[in-house]
Amino acid sequence: MSSREYLESLARKHLNEALINEKMGNKLDAAKNYRKAAEILFMLANNYRNDTISNMYRNIAESYIRKAQELEKESQISIPLGGDSESKADIEEAVKQFIVNKKPNIRFEDVVGLDEVKQTIIESVIYPYKRPDLFPFGWHKGILLYGPPGCGKTLLVAAIVNEIEGIFMYIKSSNLLSKWLGESERKVSAIFEYARKVGKEKPVIIFLDEADDLLGIYEHEIGGEVRVRNQFLQELDGLTEKGEKYFIYVIAATNKPWKLDIGFLRRFQKRIYIPPPDTKSRKHLFEYYTRSLNISNDVDFEKLAVLTEGYSASDIRDIVLESYLRTIRELFRSGKIDGTPRPIVMNDFIEVLKNRKPSISPELLKKYEEWSKKYGA
Repeated sequence: MSSREYLESLARKHLNEALINEKMGNKLDAAKNYRKAAEILFMLANNYRNDTISNMYRNIAESYIRKAQELEKESQISIPLGGDSESKADIEEAVKQFIVNKKPNIRFEDVVGLDEVKQTIIESVIYPYKRPDLFPFGWHKGILLYGPPGCGKTLLVAAIVNEIEGIFMYIKSSNLLSKWLGESERKVSAIFEYARKVGKEKPVIIFLDEADDLLGIYEHEIGGEVRVRNQFLQELDGLTEKGEKYFIYVIAATNKPWKLDIGFLRRFQKRIYIPPPDTKSRKHLFEYYTRSLNISNDVDFEKLAVLTEGYSASDIRDIVLESYLRTIRELFRSGKIDGTPRPIVMNDFIEVLKNRKPSISPELLKKYEEWSKKYGA
């Protein structure tokens, strides 16, 4: 079976599922399968765009989308979030799943390296909050943190939360997107309505983790993603209303900044590249992660820093953990489990590095640097 035949059969399978569910009255499941069939047909139309059958694929896909929208509308459940008549308590109840009550135990000194990045964030968030009178023209309310995974984006946000007494809201596609028509947009509206009600008195940090999942542009989009993205853009515009000085900071983190909508980028005045740790920072990371461990005098942190070019902060933490586990394994295998593990020696790190490769390739790093030159701010 060719790839074309396979995709056509897959589309037919989802169509049959849609027809069965529709006949049984399961309108939302039917709509879901119509959309899946449409997505496959759009893919076929794109893959065989020079074929005469391409337009037929596209027309059928569009008819499935219209059918899915009709079924979703018929099944729509009203979820009244963020209405004008609602009190602060009502809205808080609606968005409580996004509010993090327990602060992360991370401070800026726990974020090793990134000194320039930390200073930029302090100037953008901490200074305006502590002395708003010094910022007559307002301050940056949208901050984008981008860079390779495992380099400290989430840690930086956790450190900000500990610096200010306020509300921390954690938003991710998994806790925001919903199969119910219109519910995701209403959640976004409620989040920002709550932030505006609270943000005049104390700071509110809205953290969008893996922002490309929520606000990215993808080749095959089917309605819901576009509506959520537009709702976010509308709400972000509302934070810059003249005469209003909300203590609201929308901080987004992404490993794929090139996926983001250009309109979203324009609304994030600060776009900060979080690079992999340099040699000096890698040395400090090894020292930081081993500070509570029994380390032999032969361990050369400077040499380890040189050997780990291209490794992320998360990689280095894992290297330290695996080196420590080598001593634990030896203890258990010796049968003296009540004893004390031997010190970690230089050879432990060397052996771990033989099998542990860097998670950041030179090609990926170059892609970040090129994007940063074009869009960084």
